[in-house]
Amino acid sequence: MTTFETVMLILLVVDALALGGLVLIQQGRGADVGAAFGSGSSNTMFGSAGSTSFLTKITTWLAIGFFVISFGLAYAAKERAASVSDLGIPSIAPVEQAADDAPDTAVPGSEAEQLTDPEEGVDSDIPDV
Repeated sequence: MTTFETVMLILLVVDALALGGLVLIQQGRGADVGAAFGSGSSNTMFGSAGSTSFLTKITTWLAIGFFVISFGLAYAAKERAASVSDLGIPSIAPVEQAADDAPDTAVPGSEAEQLTDPEEGVDSDIPDV
């Protein structure tokens, strides 16, 4: 792995751990709903506009960073896969079977079998029943 990919992978793991930790320590929106219906809290049911907490803003930026780092790693992997052909590694070509080499797969009762003489191969010493 190149240094760029190693640094990006480390950043991705740190970002994922921080994102998971921040999501777990935040209070859910469901806790505010109970306060809106008579518990005496000043919060409204869906929160007032513009009162996004610091943790929510950090979580948003960490999520954006997670996606940007993931796309960067995907791009690096695509470029690495495209450069494999330049290294001289042989690839396996698909094997094509010629029509002459195909095995005989006549199905009983098919057109190929009906074209043969029905009396051919019948032993005349056996009496008809």
